[in-house]
Amino acid sequence: MAGVDFEQGPGGVKLAFLQDGAADDLGRCGFFWLGGFMSDMLGAKAEALAALARETRRPGLRFDYSGHGQSEGLFTDGTISDWLEQSIHMFLEKTRSKRIIVGSSMGGWLALLLAKVLLRDDPRAARRMAGIVLIAPAADMTNDLMWDAFSPESRQQLETRGVFQRPSEYGDPMPITLKLLEDGAKHLLLKTGLELPCPVRILQGSSDEDVPPSHALKVFEALSGPDITMTLIKGGDHRLSTPGQLTLIRETALQLAERADGITP
Repeated sequence: MAGVDFEQGPGGVKLAFLQDGAADDLGRCGFFWLGGFMSDMLGAKAEALAALARETRRPGLRFDYSGHGQSEGLFTDGTISDWLEQSIHMFLEKTRSKRIIVGSSMGGWLALLLAKVLLRDDPRAARRMAGIVLIAPAADMTNDLMWDAFSPESRQQLETRGVFQRPSEYGDPMPITLKLLEDGAKHLLLKTGLELPCPVRILQGSSDEDVPPSHALKVFEALSGPDITMTLIKGGDHRLSTPGQLTLIRETALQLAERADGITP
């Protein structure tokens, strides 16, 4: 694996990133990873996709949002607008070939927002999005999965203190800021929907308590386009990081990349 590099992102924040696989970024379709809330680019799913890039000699790019992993900034300062702007910057500045966008949890929401912005503002760059893989997509999470799900006590804590320490089974509590929720309201897309010209694959665990299957179905129904499918993985939790589940993620991304290159089974 190549060493970690740093890119000066929007606002001057230094973003840590890794480039995997082929050094030639003008050849075959590659991968672009968008991680989840409070995750980093060294997680199991990101590593599995990076290994796929190396094994198939395709370019792969992964990075840490500000306040995540090895990037600069405080996590509690971050917003969806910030992380979206950073995602757009990294896609435009650090990739040249066609890419399969693979977004996990919050990264799934950012993948859809990235597509929405590029389709509107940069059609040429949007044509490089050859497919989107959404893993337990947490679209509109600040509203549907946070504010709407919070107890009255939690909401009061947010409104009086500006932050709520949400318990997490993955370790330390997650600090949810009022600023994050208010900013997220600017990016809600499930009610208005989104039309995507590229193939979309949604992978969802049936036992996911963080992003339940019912929410993934809302995402599925909000999207329109010529080729959108959803796969429900029986017994899968939010991590989707067992060997079999990682294989499914890899196979799904590779199938779309090969399709973009004109390779048929």
